[in-house]
Amino acid sequence: MCNLQTSFAGLQLKNPIIISSSGLTNSAEKNKKLAEAGAGAIVLKSLFEEQIMMDADQMKSSDYSEGNDYIADYVRAHKLNEYLDLITESKKVCDIPIIASINCFSDAEWVDFAKLIEKAGADAIEINILALQNDRNYQYGSFEQKHIDILRHIKKVISIPVIMKLGQNLTNPIALIDQLYANGAGAVVLFNRFYQPDIDIEKMSYIPAHVFSTESELATPLRWIAISSAIVDKIDYAASGGVHSPQAIIKTILAGASAVEMCSAIYENSSAYISELLAFLSNWMSEHDYSCIDQFKGKLNANDREGITIWERTQFMKYFGAKN
Repeated sequence: MCNLQTSFAGLQLKNPIIISSSGLTNSAEKNKKLAEAGAGAIVLKSLFEEQIMMDADQMKSSDYSEGNDYIADYVRAHKLNEYLDLITESKKVCDIPIIASINCFSDAEWVDFAKLIEKAGADAIEINILALQNDRNYQYGSFEQKHIDILRHIKKVISIPVIMKLGQNLTNPIALIDQLYANGAGAVVLFNRFYQPDIDIEKMSYIPAHVFSTESELATPLRWIAISSAIVDKIDYAASGGVHSPQAIIKTILAGASAVEMCSAIYENSSAYISELLAFLSNWMSEHDYSCIDQFKGKLNANDREGITIWERTQFMKYFGAKN
């Protein structure tokens, strides 16, 4: 009998499948069904700093400037209380770790929010700091430093694990991950996915592009997990983006991940797909004589003699399909 348990950010998961922050996880009822279907953990729908500020701005009035601060505080408190209720209610009906999610771009309100989230019963907090850096006067490294500053301040006031979900727009993920580990991060998730915009050339309007990820997107987190887990090996990793199949789960673990975050594949196949994924993983482990996840985790990361040249290669040196 294979043991599918894994440790992620200090949390003990019964298996490596984490349902990522999305509309799938925005109610206690949905989360209960995901837990019953076999998920190892759940990341709740994110609390967005940007959305809170937008909602507050829409309610402000130029005629009553003295009341605008009150309106902003009310909107913020209302949104936060809704989120705290989601944590509390999800914990009542789920027997797996419940991870709160904060999507922020400033180092302001989140320390107080984090304390309330911990008090509500969340098992961990996932921090998302996703933003395009397009300021002409941008100071190199300031975006990475923002990750460190927010993490450091939150770690001072809470004891539950903090997970950092990173975007792909980083010059050197390794250097940042090393600093996040040094400042108390329990795990990193590679990578957060930007909203995908597109243009309708007939209607001359903006439209969303691919809402769901595709399997081809796995290549990027796979590469960086393989490299990162070999260099910064004291922190846990999870892959996000492109994890659509049981084979993809096995690949990410071989590259060095402890878990995967899944969303699109569950949307497309329903929560029933989780049991199929776990059955395949268990059968594969049995066929390869692995009794637990740790026995093959990182087996093909950049510490492998051949892996280091494969994962760090940036250009083809030999084309696929060449004649023997």
